[in-house]
Amino acid sequence: MTARIIDGKQVAAQMRAELAQEVAALKQKGIVPGLGVVLVGDDPASKSYVTAKERACEEIGIYSDDNRLAADTSQADLMALIDKMNGDSRINGILVQLPLPRGLDEAQVLLRIDPDKDVDGFHPMNVGKMVVGEQAFLPCTPHGVVQLLLRSGVQLDGAHVVIVGRSNIVGKPLANMLMAKSPTGNATVTVCHTRTKDLGHYTREADIVIAAAGRPKTVTADMVRDGAVVIDVGVNRVEDTSRKSGYRLCGDVDFEAVKEKASLITPVPGGVGPMTITMLLYNTVESAKRAAGFSPLRPRSAQRRP
Repeated sequence: MTARIIDGKQVAAQMRAELAQEVAALKQKGIVPGLGVVLVGDDPASKSYVTAKERACEEIGIYSDDNRLAADTSQADLMALIDKMNGDSRINGILVQLPLPRGLDEAQVLLRIDPDKDVDGFHPMNVGKMVVGEQAFLPCTPHGVVQLLLRSGVQLDGAHVVIVGRSNIVGKPLANMLMAKSPTGNATVTVCHTRTKDLGHYTREADIVIAAAGRPKTVTADMVRDGAVVIDVGVNRVEDTSRKSGYRLCGDVDFEAVKEKASLITPVPGGVGPMTITMLLYNTVESAKRAAGFSPLRPRSAQRRP
C-alpha cells in the first residue's frame, strides 16, 4: 500500500476561492473585511510569513493594514497600536506576529487584543469558549488540520485519534476540537508527547495519527498500523549539504517509510502549512460577518447535547 497524498495547497486553494466569493458578496453590501498585521523587528522567517499573509489577503480581496515596527519598540507603543486597531472599524482581525523581540511581554500583548478581533484564536477568552463548546475563533493550524481531514473524506465520528504533541498552539486545541460533540468532532482522542513511554503502543492503535511534536522522525513506520491516516504538522530544518541553502525542511514523520503503510498522509512542505494562513483569512471573514450581524456568536447546539 502506498498512501494517497493529502495536498494542502490544493485544499487551501479551494477554500480561498470560496472565501473570495464570500468577500465579493460582502463588498456588494458595503462591507470590506480587514486584517491588521503587526510585525516587530526584522526576523527573516517572520518577515517572510507576514508577507505571505499580506499577499493572501490581497488574493481574496481583504483589506490589509500593515504595521512594521523596529525591534526596539517599547511595550507601551506596541500596546497603543493594538488599542488603536481594537477601535478601528475597518479592522476585523488583528495578527501580532510571534515571537516578539526580547523585552516585550507576549502574554500581555495577546491579552490586549479584543477577543472579537482575535483571529489567531489565542486569547484566553476564545480558548475558554472553545473548550466549553461556545462559538469562538479557532486557532488556525489545528483548525486547518480539521479541514484537511474533513475535505479529504476522513471519518472523524468515532475514530481514534492519537495526537503527538501538547502545545498550546496545536496539540491542546486540536484535541478539544476533535473530541467536541459536533459534526466536525466526535472522535476519541489520546494526547501523547515526546516524554510518553512506549509512544508506539498508542500510535499503533490509532485510526488517525497527528504528529505535532517539533522533532524530526518522531513517528516511524513501525509506529503506524496499516491503513492509518497520518497528518504531519511538524516543520523542522535539517542539514542538507546538497541544497544551496544548506538545509531542507522535514516534518515529524518519517515520510518515505510511513507513506508505504498509511492510507492518507500529508507531506512537508505542502501539507498542513498552506492551511494555516487560509484559516486566518477564514477567521477574518467570519469576524467581518459577525460585526455586520450576519453570523452572530451563539453556542454550538451540537455540542450542548448531554
